[in-house]
Amino acid sequence: MRRYRLSRQITLSMSVVAAIAVLMVFVGTFIFYSFYLTWFPPPPGPPPLMPEAPDFILIAIFLLLGLAIAIHAALRLTRRILAPLNSLAEGARKIAAGDLTARAVAGDRSLGETAQLVDDFNAMAQRLQDVAVSMTSWNAAIAHELRTPLTILRGRLHGLADGVFEPNDELLRSLLAQVENLSRLVEDLRVVTLSDSQRLDLRVEPTDLVKEVEQSINAMRPALEGAGFSVRMTTEPVTLPCDGARIRQALLALLENAHRYATPGMIEIRMTREKAEVVIAVEDEGPGLSAGFAAQAFDAFARAEPSRSRRLGGSGLGLSVVRAIAEAHGGHARYSTSEKGGSVFEIVVPDRVPWRGVAGGGSPRWPVGPGRSAGECREADGGIIADRSDGFQRHVA
Repeated sequence: MRRYRLSRQITLSMSVVAAIAVLMVFVGTFIFYSFYLTWFPPPPGPPPLMPEAPDFILIAIFLLLGLAIAIHAALRLTRRILAPLNSLAEGARKIAAGDLTARAVAGDRSLGETAQLVDDFNAMAQRLQDVAVSMTSWNAAIAHELRTPLTILRGRLHGLADGVFEPNDELLRSLLAQVENLSRLVEDLRVVTLSDSQRLDLRVEPTDLVKEVEQSINAMRPALEGAGFSVRMTTEPVTLPCDGARIRQALLALLENAHRYATPGMIEIRMTREKAEVVIAVEDEGPGLSAGFAAQAFDAFARAEPSRSRRLGGSGLGLSVVRAIAEAHGGHARYSTSEKGGSVFEIVVPDRVPWRGVAGGGSPRWPVGPGRSAGECREADGGIIADRSDGFQRHVA
């Protein structure tokens, strides 16, 4: 459907009205005087210098016809402008009253600017509705994840208080495990929430990524070997300005994901440089993700098999944390299927981490997502130099 711009439509309407007025003057005058002189021939003698009654009648007729045409054109144009605006105002009132399903209607003959305004309003309303639905789902998912460990803690603590359970090392370790589960869940929620609000800060310094990978493997090795996994690391020396603790947190999340859901076997960790990026890959031997689920694997609380995931203790936040940390470094996380049919999860970070200064001085902050910074970091002797957009440099580590 073709839509005209408001300025073009106003110009076109005024031009048409002017053309019709000029045409009426020439054609109408010719027709009027043809009939008038036929029925009322002029008296002999020179013509009068001042307009006579027939002339005033002709002027009045043309004035009324021109006014009618102008009013008609103005009303048509006004309806085309106001109809979508009235619909938009009604939609805004409904949304303000809590009806997030309300939408504005542009109409088939709406002008370009008003149609674009309606489209933008509807996109905003859809975004608000999606956020509301997402918030409801988040609240329900968080409540569900917190309920299990809290129920276990409450039941066992009541048992201790009532003398049903004897306080022993095994029971205390069980209670401590539930507290640690709660701590991990709260930390994962914190990371994902800060990422969504673009407030996930990083402590960037030159980091030996090989050492971070080795520490992550050593932390998970007992659990992995106990479950029948072996780990192989293939890396090249990489020193990168990044938050080593966050990178380690993301790696631990990927290893924990493989520990919970992968088939026991070989887990291979690779770290390579590709152009201006560093890629950290964790590959297992299967069973991999379905094509339908792979697209949402990094969404919060996403589970391929919800019942199995909860039985194995997963919260559905691990891969979301991986993506949040990768995006905080200006990179991204991705999934692919290996030649053996297993899963390959990759953390891709640039070798120049986005930087953003803090108003009023203080420590620098590194924002979530690529392209959201005022400058970038690069390695220098003794630390990191932050290249700011205002032309200055700041030594931050």
